[in-house]
Amino acid sequence: MEIERKFLITSLPENLEQYPFQKLEQAYLCTDPVVRIRRQGNDYILTYKSKGFLAREEYNLPLHEKAYLHLRAKADGIILSKTRYRIPLGEKLTIELDIFDAPYEGLYLAEVEFSSQEDALSFSPPAWFGEEVTYSSRYHNSTLSAPDTRTAL
Repeated sequence: MEIERKFLITSLPENLEQYPFQKLEQAYLCTDPVVRIRRQGNDYILTYKSKGFLAREEYNLPLHEKAYLHLRAKADGIILSKTRYRIPLGEKLTIELDIFDAPYEGLYLAEVEFSSQEDALSFSPPAWFGEEVTYSSRYHNSTLSAPDTRTAL
């Protein structure tokens, strides 16, 4: 079960370069249900996600590079590329800050995952977080992968 809240970020935190980061590439084979492939460094992952917003089922399976490339060629829509920073927040939480590449340059999204819905609902975001978009499918990466989404943001 994935339990997370998602926020738009209008200005990046100071000293961002001090945090660990990784380039991600992800593509969607299907958006209903969500079936995604992701390259994360030298790791390749196939993910299934159920419908939902705050909480939804998520299953990850490892792929090898050859399988990833085979499936990538079958992807629908835009292949997303972004840099993900992992920023610690207190003792238990981590902010995953995504800075998107073209065609979404200038889009910054932060996600925070929780161990329970109660923890998620009691979360107070840092001052540098902007509008919460947890309950908006507009900012799901699967939605962003649709070619006609670029003009809607």
